[in-house]
Amino acid sequence: MRVEDIMTTTVVSAAPETNILDLATLMLENRVSAIPVISDGSVVGIVSEADLLRRYELGTQRDAVVRPWWRRLFADEEAPWSYVQAHAMTVKDIMTTPVVSVEEGASVGDVAALFESQHIRRAPVLRAGAMVGLVSRADFVRALVARSDPRRDPRPKSDESIHRALLEELESHSWWRPDRSRVEVRDGIVHVSGLFDTPQDQVATRVAAEKIAGVRGVEDKRTLSLAPGGYV
Repeated sequence: MRVEDIMTTTVVSAAPETNILDLATLMLENRVSAIPVISDGSVVGIVSEADLLRRYELGTQRDAVVRPWWRRLFADEEAPWSYVQAHAMTVKDIMTTPVVSVEEGASVGDVAALFESQHIRRAPVLRAGAMVGLVSRADFVRALVARSDPRRDPRPKSDESIHRALLEELESHSWWRPDRSRVEVRDGIVHVSGLFDTPQDQVATRVAAEKIAGVRGVEDKRTLSLAPGGYV
């Protein structure tokens, strides 16, 4: 799946000279939490709700700490920026720049990894340098719902077919230890015996079983593996 498959194409934008109050009004009217800033056809910044959190109009600004004159020689580097965030009148003074953007043909897996590594919630989507959309975490959620089919196959599954499908899934992952664990299926119930290395191994095994159509339950009776020096 590509970014172009899940991105929002109708995007509200602002100019660097847009008034802060006008920007806030745009957010409310369009029910968006962030607005890209466009200048000469290029994305030059982005403003989110977080940038409007510390405003003097609300009394939420970060007040400067009163210090003796000699301590003011060692200025707080964040103080000027905090003042700008609280009192700026135009978008250009509070927008985040540079902007992390993605190409419309990027895979959603790469974008998800980018969101995690950069600690961001959204990114403009570009085509030949021009913005054609916006992709956000909310778009991932919508795509998940759209692609999920809540209807389970009503046809009964044999224990043998469940066993075969589950082993195929488990053996494709490095955390599964077939030399330490045994799987049996009886009347749709998955029984796991043997040893496990970490509690996460048990959870992952249960999740793998529960996604197999026809599974009615999972009983994992494995015990924690012990190394010579204690717990693994």
